[in-house]
Amino acid sequence: MKERAPRLPSVASIAVAVLLVTGLRTVYSAEFDGDYSKLSGIIIPGFASTQLRAWSLLDCPYSPLDFNPLDLVWLDTTKLLSAVNCWLKCMMLDPFNQTDNAECKSRPDSGLSAITELDPGYITGPLSSVWKEWIKWCIQFGIEANAIIAVPYDWRLSPSMLEERDLYFHTLKLTFETALKLRGGPSLVFGHSLGNLVFRYFLEWLKLEIAPKHYNQWLDDHIHAYFAVGAPLLGSPETVKATLFGNTFGLPVSELLCVNIVLTDVYSLARSQGTARLMFNSFSSSLWMIPHSKYCTSDNPYWKHFSGGFRKKNQTYHCEEQEYRSNYSGWPTNLVNIEIPSIPGFDAYPSLQEMVETNLSAMECGLPTQLSFSAREVADGTLFRAIEDYDSDTKRLLYQLQKYVADLHGSKFWTVIILVVFCFWVQDDTDLLWSYHGDPVLNPLTPWERPPIKNIFCIYGVDLKTELDSYNWHRVHSYELLMIDFVFGNVKVEVLSQTNLCPFIRSGNLVEGNPGATSGDETVPYNSLSLCKSWLGPKVNITRAPQAEHDGSDVQVELNVDHLPEEDIVPNMTRSPRVKYITYYEDSESIPGKRTAVWELDKANHRNIVRSPVLMRELWLQMWHDIRPDTTSKFVTKAKRGPLRDDDCYWDYGKARCAWAEYCEYRYIFGDVHLGQSCRLKNSSAETLLNYL
Repeated sequence: MKERAPRLPSVASIAVAVLLVTGLRTVYSAEFDGDYSKLSGIIIPGFASTQLRAWSLLDCPYSPLDFNPLDLVWLDTTKLLSAVNCWLKCMMLDPFNQTDNAECKSRPDSGLSAITELDPGYITGPLSSVWKEWIKWCIQFGIEANAIIAVPYDWRLSPSMLEERDLYFHTLKLTFETALKLRGGPSLVFGHSLGNLVFRYFLEWLKLEIAPKHYNQWLDDHIHAYFAVGAPLLGSPETVKATLFGNTFGLPVSELLCVNIVLTDVYSLARSQGTARLMFNSFSSSLWMIPHSKYCTSDNPYWKHFSGGFRKKNQTYHCEEQEYRSNYSGWPTNLVNIEIPSIPGFDAYPSLQEMVETNLSAMECGLPTQLSFSAREVADGTLFRAIEDYDSDTKRLLYQLQKYVADLHGSKFWTVIILVVFCFWVQDDTDLLWSYHGDPVLNPLTPWERPPIKNIFCIYGVDLKTELDSYNWHRVHSYELLMIDFVFGNVKVEVLSQTNLCPFIRSGNLVEGNPGATSGDETVPYNSLSLCKSWLGPKVNITRAPQAEHDGSDVQVELNVDHLPEEDIVPNMTRSPRVKYITYYEDSESIPGKRTAVWELDKANHRNIVRSPVLMRELWLQMWHDIRPDTTSKFVTKAKRGPLRDDDCYWDYGKARCAWAEYCEYRYIFGDVHLGQSCRLKNSSAETLLNYL
């Protein structure tokens, strides 16, 4: 009888623990001894991907459900449906100083349970699952419990408030240092969506906490690899839509309210501010992901001081000449188009009663003023100032964007003195809140540069219809109308809506601009996701392979492809219309001792990519490749892909046997209810992993 081979080597299985951040450790690193059982995996979740719990007592009138300490707030759909007003008190923040409601406060939960299922339950659990499948994969491969660390945060807050209120970045720094002491090796960081922006801010904040000459060494000691998944590197235009309409998060809260609309001269309308919009705009994090220009940067006053520089004025936000020579701030099109009413004041937007009593067909309307706004003008507040007179809610957004602090240079002592004096200048009772453009650590509305981390893997989905969101304010029949042009590639789909009322759709118009080679992941456009391609060097190896298990017959490879600065890399490779591919862009030569890779997954949704079995398989194989001392390449081979788990085996009804006979066999175990469930990996399947060296 053939001896049963182990399923997975223990070193590899423990290493995968970090699979979830699956950072890979290169075998050529001198500082790391190659023992992957010492690695830790740190997860930084995305927007709205962390549980929030009540931290107060709140008696909800007309409802038997009250809020008690540690009760779920985000996300408890039962209380949302039965006591929405109480729920909103616990969810919403003051839009100016980001404080909690006087009657209820919420705080982020801690531990892995805070990010696995937002609303646990038989029905709601699977619907709100985020990282549960990921953790399940880690357990299947034998990952130790203390090797996976979640660092949840209050995703409603701006980066400066995360540190000011919760000391989040101090805590994150201690988490890395504790993981190093606990397991004896560096950590693998896995950030998803907004979590990548949080991690970027942390890296800049760290520069102010560590002596500059020790900064890179700290990163080498504590962070082995960084996986950026679905990172909105230039923001997401969907955020602009959310600030104007609100974001329901798929919940039964009002976004647009419509009672009755008759397309005649007299409209019967009902106005509503929209619960979703009020809630979304109360979060200072709502502006963290707005689109911004790739040519506009901001100097850090503190960092320049420590480096011996001198800050001339408080206006540190500046743009390169390319911003003004090119169109659209490096985006495919202008993001916002506005038609400002030519008749200001009362007559421009009559009340509901006046609309009913007036013969609107006889009302004369002047030609509106047409304005367009690029990504830079969205990020610097020009857009919101243009519609401030027509939409009072934009005052909250301007408050969070504008710069409060004038010139801050000199020592930390004098900085504190200036801040104390500044507090007395504030006219209202709000607390001091750093604006985005005035943030002393980092202006988040600026483009990324490659972090000085040894191994970086940028992963995102492509080829899904993604809004580039060109928004138009129109004045039709003297009403305040909002027309949204959802731009998919180069086709514009116009959504015409009474302000906060029902939408009407019409499509087919072409838009001006430069459509890209592909579309994004249904939430973040390709233009923003693919910025990390600029981190690749002048020579890039490109591989395209099917996502499903394959024998290597459909793998395409291009070596040493020229990559010009400021230009995208578009491989000259064929596509089968029925196959979903994953395209790898890999560079391990341009920066000595560092690796950079970009993975593009066809049809991978932004919100569900962390649950993708394909992504988890590729992370595991890369880890397995790196822990071996006899590897001959810097990245795992893509020549073939076979099943790695019993769940990957299935029954082939055409051949009346288990598919992938090389890897899988029929082996019935009591309790199996169908043929596919009895297809399992062969006992010797662990040996097949040697094919990926």
